[in-house]
Amino acid sequence: MKTSMQTNQLLTQMQQISKLAKAGTNTGINPVAKSGNDFGDLFSKAINNVNQLQMESGRLANQVETGDGGVSLVKAMIASQKAGIAFQATLQVRNRVVSAYQDIMNMPI
Repeated sequence: MKTSMQTNQLLTQMQQISKLAKAGTNTGINPVAKSGNDFGDLFSKAINNVNQLQMESGRLANQVETGDGGVSLVKAMIASQKAGIAFQATLQVRNRVVSAYQDIMNMPI
């Protein structure tokens, strides 16, 4: 249950990042100044959530491997898949940010 809440938090934060990016592009204003959220802070929180999901997945996998804790294989596999999906989503956001940065740096002045 805790893992699903972390996944939901990660998705919520990624949606906030998307809204901030769209708001800045469409209106020409700086949405960070109004909301008080910095893109770096939001992205850092998302990475921390991914890290927590991966740590939880590793802990559950370890418990399944050692046979203690009464953790089922299904629960460990679900945690592993959630961690993998969260990691892939974060990786895609990072790739888009790097691509946007490169596009901006290649623009003629």
